Amino acid sequence: MTADFPSVAILGSGLLGGSLALALERGGLGPRLWARRSETVGAALDCGISGATANLTEAVEGADLVVLAVPVGAMPDLVSRALASGLQAGCMVTDVGSVKSMPHQSIPPLLAGSGVQFIGSHPMAGSERNGLEAASADLFNGAACLLTNDENVSADRAAALERFWQGIGCHTAWLTAAAHDALVARISHLPHIVAASAARVCLENPDDGRFGGGGLRDTTRVAAGNPDMWAEILTENHSALIDPLRATIEDLRKILGFLENDDISSVREWLATAKRRRDPLHPPRSA
Repeated sequence: MTADFPSVAILGSGLLGGSLALALERGGLGPRLWARRSETVGAALDCGISGATANLTEAVEGADLVVLAVPVGAMPDLVSRALASGLQAGCMVTDVGSVKSMPHQSIPPLLAGSGVQFIGSHPMAGSERNGLEAASADLFNGAACLLTNDENVSADRAAALERFWQGIGCHTAWLTAAAHDALVARISHLPHIVAASAARVCLENPDDGRFGGGGLRDTTRVAAGNPDMWAEILTENHSALIDPLRATIEDLRKILGFLENDDISSVREWLATAKRRRDPLHPPRSA
């Protein structure tokens, strides 16, 4: 990891940016962590991130790898600012966004002629908790990191980035940006919508939650995520979400019809199909 990218700059100090900085600190690679606000810099320094700074020029100076850990919509402006702040030729830029088509459309044109290259990254290591205060050096242990190289950056550079993520505990896979967005629409973004819908319906009277058990808590856990962040994610990936969301609505209509017709055999098969598909899912990783 240190041989490939001796100098790492992380631009953004939320859950993922802070956790990545802590993981690299623990691995002996002191990264620079850029935050917009001085109070966030102070909090980062207090939790052991020695290279925290609010100075973008200081953050990107001499960086071999820049990790964009801000919302996808904020990435193009931040890349432009980083270039103006002295981002050096030969640097690799990656990100941690959960949507990939938009970064691949917006970032490479900004880097044209600069000698800086972009490969997308998506460590599947989020949480319903947000911010630097929720950061953990262990967040990436056992997590998948999906990588996208639509611009066909050289194989050796791609392999170096893959080793970087593997070095902090991720297992990796390569996809196109479009395939990535279709996959996460089904396995990440749609589950968030379903959890949010369950919270909206089941907890129409929030006081009823005191009678709920583990099933209610587990099913609705991710609905506690930041609404602003998730509104952006769902909107950015709306084209990939529409078909699986329609399929979910149709599937709910099926169980509704079975119940309206008192068709217990069909209800049983509907539930059995869900169990067969859910049973092979790997156990939750420890964070």
